[in-house]
Amino acid sequence: MTTSRRARNLCVAALAALVAASLGAHPRQLPDIDRASVERIIRVLASDDMEGRSAFSPAAMRAAEFIAEQFVDIGLEQVPGNDGYLQRFTAAPRRRGRGRGGRAGGGGAGGGGAAPPEEYELANVVGMITGNRTDEFVLFSAHYDHIGILPGGEDTIANGANDDASGTTAVIELARYFKSQPKPERTLLFVAFTAEERGGLGSRHFSEQLDPDQIVAMFNIEMIGKPAVSGPNTAWITGFERSSFGEILQQAVEGTPYKFYPDPYPDQNLFFRSDNATLARLGVPAHTIATTPIDVDPDYHQVSDEVETLDLDHMTDTIRAIAMAGATIISGEATPTRVDPDSVRRR
Repeated sequence: MTTSRRARNLCVAALAALVAASLGAHPRQLPDIDRASVERIIRVLASDDMEGRSAFSPAAMRAAEFIAEQFVDIGLEQVPGNDGYLQRFTAAPRRRGRGRGGRAGGGGAGGGGAAPPEEYELANVVGMITGNRTDEFVLFSAHYDHIGILPGGEDTIANGANDDASGTTAVIELARYFKSQPKPERTLLFVAFTAEERGGLGSRHFSEQLDPDQIVAMFNIEMIGKPAVSGPNTAWITGFERSSFGEILQQAVEGTPYKFYPDPYPDQNLFFRSDNATLARLGVPAHTIATTPIDVDPDYHQVSDEVETLDLDHMTDTIRAIAMAGATIISGEATPTRVDPDSVRRR
């Protein structure tokens, strides 16, 4: 072999190796979620017209009806026994306690104090995509209520853009995405809970309407509008060690820019402080996915929690990552281990 041919062959081999390495390193693409649709939905939910979506108020019911309209447009199925997409029930208002960050909750319609307390009508919003397995459910959820009106300032509306219009928007957009895909193996439920800020009344009622043993996993989505402490393209999972849910999500997004990791705020007991806790107490692998640095967020439960404070690109990427992360659970390839109910003490 001549020197020139040997050199040419070496160059070709080097180029082939470079191309192969480049192809191997190319990240997997996250599912297509429309950022414009994300912004449209969250701007309606967090608008002043929604008056902070306080449970027990007419504004909260307006929010529920808006979410139901989105489920209609997407073409989700209705769950038998509900009023369309609305899962109606009655409950008495409870006084608000302390919020996730330790700050007092705000005002709004329906504050407690009556003896005996009067009951009001509330509604979760529930839609479904029936899969091949009709007795195995994968649940995507968020709470649509917030804390309503905080009197005393020039701006009195606690719009709750991050808490939790961001999670509710994610549920709607995930429903839109999965509806566009082939029929899933497991049945998918999409739920917007009411009254999370009032003791989790919505998730408690929901949990009593079906067999929790049939819920394979619960993706509860909270406050994904701001990048996490580990930077963009990351989200954390509460109660990571309580089931294999988090590990499954980590494996599902391998090769993408996105990462899931354990809750970095264990001292705040966040696993117990959202709607996932109700289902976890029944053994469901129910975990909350979030991104906001809750310990230092200046807008939490404040009137400043508005869309303009959010990073909508990050939020859209998080929704895309959740869509991909759920794929192996939805397909039946992966099944999270159950949460030990005895380990989830009521707090």
